[in-house]
Amino acid sequence: MLDFRIETFLAVCRTMNFTRAAELLHITQPAVSQHIHALEEQYGTKLFLHRGKQLQLTESGQLLLSTAATMRHDACRLREMMQQAGARRRLRFGATLTIGEYIMPGPLLHLLQQDPELRLRMLMANTRELLGLIDEGELDFAIIEGNFDPQVYDSQVYCTQRYIPVCAPAYSFSHPVRGMKDLLDVRLLVREPGSGTRNVLERALEAHGLSVQSFCRVTELGSLNLIKTLVCAGAGISFFYQPVVQAELDTGTLREIRLEGGEIRHDFTFVWRRGSVFASYYREVFALLRQESPFSPKAVDEAAKTFHNRTENG
Repeated sequence: MLDFRIETFLAVCRTMNFTRAAELLHITQPAVSQHIHALEEQYGTKLFLHRGKQLQLTESGQLLLSTAATMRHDACRLREMMQQAGARRRLRFGATLTIGEYIMPGPLLHLLQQDPELRLRMLMANTRELLGLIDEGELDFAIIEGNFDPQVYDSQVYCTQRYIPVCAPAYSFSHPVRGMKDLLDVRLLVREPGSGTRNVLERALEAHGLSVQSFCRVTELGSLNLIKTLVCAGAGISFFYQPVVQAELDTGTLREIRLEGGEIRHDFTFVWRRGSVFASYYREVFALLRQESPFSPKAVDEAAKTFHNRTENG
């Protein structure tokens, strides 16, 4: 359990307001002030500064925040491990939507085959939400597409995937397609702003001096599967990580649009709190999950049958 003053400090960092922090902790505002003052006395430095009505962390405050967040994460993990001593192992982690749905089935089957008694919980959300849950101690680690602060999180590259433009087999263009600029006169189907796959596309377009708005027609949709269905039906083009459309490429219901000028590749990253005492454990899990990555849909189907047979016969 963390020192109550550290909990107060973290609440103030979360709200950047002493009154809201007091409400969050169900204590008085003077108590919040006393806790922060006590920490400043203990460490011999100011943790917050007032800029008009705005509360800001000092450099020392930022250092304490990073350390304290890791301490809280580890305290939650330690408490859970002690409560479950002698019980089945439990693993809690997160993944972004694309990774969770299209990358993790094979690795998770492998993990469950290795430890059938494992209590597993995988949450799918965007990168920002997953990092916040790690900070709160709700998740052990996450596998993400988006950006993160390497000063706050340790990481290892989980895998690198091609990010490719695709269309229906019979989709026709009004002129030969050689580069990104040759795609601008067709309909682009894309995820909403803020999604990981959208961000990758935006950065790729920026490298060519373009943006999503450079396309003459843009349709924004909140579902990868819906986008894929519409592209298969000839409604336009889109960009996907290759594993997302590998089955459709194999069956010929989609085709890759070959572009000159090099491939777009993007890392999927395994992240956890920097400085965590459980880092070696997270690296072990990373190695286990990597054993089945990348995977093919056929391999997952075969592994699923094997797993089903084992559970039926066990």
